[in-house]
Amino acid sequence: MLLVPDHLTDLLAPFPALAAAAAATTRLRIGTGVLNNDFRHPVLTAREAATLDVLSDGRFELGLGAGHMRSEYEQTGLSFDPGSARVERLGEAVVIVKRLLEGERVTFAGRHYHVTDHTIHPRPVQRPRPPIFIGGNAPRLIEVAAKEADVVGLTGIAFRRGGTDPDMSDFRAAIVDQCMAFVRAAVGARVERLELSALVQRVIVTDDRRKAAEELATGRWGALTPDDVLATPYVLVGTIDEMVDQLRAGRERWGFSYVMTHESFMDALAPVVARLAGR
Repeated sequence: MLLVPDHLTDLLAPFPALAAAAAATTRLRIGTGVLNNDFRHPVLTAREAATLDVLSDGRFELGLGAGHMRSEYEQTGLSFDPGSARVERLGEAVVIVKRLLEGERVTFAGRHYHVTDHTIHPRPVQRPRPPIFIGGNAPRLIEVAAKEADVVGLTGIAFRRGGTDPDMSDFRAAIVDQCMAFVRAAVGARVERLELSALVQRVIVTDDRRKAAEELATGRWGALTPDDVLATPYVLVGTIDEMVDQLRAGRERWGFSYVMTHESFMDALAPVVARLAGR
């Protein structure tokens, strides 16, 4: 799957980039990874998502997030509200988007959004709608994801100081255990239909896992020990066989069946994907 992020920097805009990728392929699934909810009204998000699902012949996944980079808000004149307010907006937005994608005529009156007697055209190819992915790390956001999303994505990163200071303290395996227990309690009876995802923040191919982990557990990663680095689902380090074993262990312990990583690590991860696919 190809996922395109949504940041106001030196990146392609997600919807046209994904449309181009869909046009150039026949089987590749595409998705937003993830849209900043505050950049678009949910009616517009639903309309764009439905159109892209049609153009890709049902290969689209809609990823949504609450936004975390203060600089993007300041540059565009948007108010950077506290995280609780941004997550509350996302919670309202995803309800509107889901209902519109499912073909409902929507009237909605919330604290942040109002929609009156509205439908969208076209309807998406996927029924009842394209999958919804919500990713992040904050408990409020994870609760919204567990209640509303088809895929809950965990990043392990808490963004401090308006997104300028990433904190990896939640990479620890014991914290991931707690987070997964929270997700399962929040999702309730839907747990068997929910897909769980982890965002792998670093991929290092090496014959010496311990040395690589020791090198990572410095600087901004200084809150972690080498053992924390080796046990977390958010880092893959080792030989191809060792990384395959890590992914299988993560699925067994936490249920992660959907793994994402950044573009810079695609080549390093490719042999792992091929091994898991039996190629």
